Amino acid sequence: MDRYDAMKLFIRLVELKSFTKVADELDLPRSTVTHQIQQLEKRLGTRLLNRTTRQVSTTLDGDAYFLRCQRLVADLEETEEAFTTTPTQLKGKLRVDLQGTLARHFLLPHIGAFCAAYPELELEIGMGDRLVDLVREGIDCVLRAGEPRDSSMVGRRVALLDQVTCASAAYLKRAGKPTTLEEFSKHRAVNYAAPGGRVMPFDFVVDGQRRTIQLKSALTVNNAEAYVLCCEADQGFIQLPRYHVEAQLKSRQFVEVLQAFRPAPMPAYVLYPQHRQLSQRVRVFVDWVADRMRAGGAA
Repeated sequence: MDRYDAMKLFIRLVELKSFTKVADELDLPRSTVTHQIQQLEKRLGTRLLNRTTRQVSTTLDGDAYFLRCQRLVADLEETEEAFTTTPTQLKGKLRVDLQGTLARHFLLPHIGAFCAAYPELELEIGMGDRLVDLVREGIDCVLRAGEPRDSSMVGRRVALLDQVTCASAAYLKRAGKPTTLEEFSKHRAVNYAAPGGRVMPFDFVVDGQRRTIQLKSALTVNNAEAYVLCCEADQGFIQLPRYHVEAQLKSRQFVEVLQAFRPAPMPAYVLYPQHRQLSQRVRVFVDWVADRMRAGGAA
């Protein structure tokens, strides 16, 4: 195993925190992985890892070496990719993490086309809304709705998602349809809790200014599907990107209210670490995501 391969092995060991997982992933004997790390530490003259029976963690020198290895390996891969003449020659693993509802609505129904266009790429997809450490977890990019919260990441906006405020027709028949924000403030809602537990208020734009309203609620959820289902159960108002409830609006199961005060569109971004911004693998995936979002009706 040359130094480049040893660096890649060390990177995955830090990311997975397990000799056994690395051995399984690379199809190597565990003893080979252990021997390579021992040889690496011997050559560098320092201990890179703290080992226990349950976990592997980096020493201070290991942290520094890990970051340098990531940059060196990424630079080498990007240099080689720069000379790739056709998309079919792009090779290697691309790890992405996608916000679940965006992925299911806009991307996954068409993922076969991406795989056919880049047959040598191995795409590894995770799904969720959680905050991820892209560097530590070895993830190349993430797709998220909302404004980016991590200023250390490079972000490309791939969509603007129109938002609606709506409730079930049955709820409105029972409670009345509000025509002003003052009337709306007396209604009930299904509350949505963002990561971290903060309950999101309802947003409106009045004369160019943002106005927020928090409604009373007997329900709080932290999942988009649950949010819609609770609205279908006639539990009050929800506010979310239109694509989530397009079918219910067309069938008139849901009714949009206060169209004159619609909130600003919600942006969707692909975020990736600084050291991945020149990677052709990341670039072709981000371009594909942007194209699919536009084709799906997202601005």
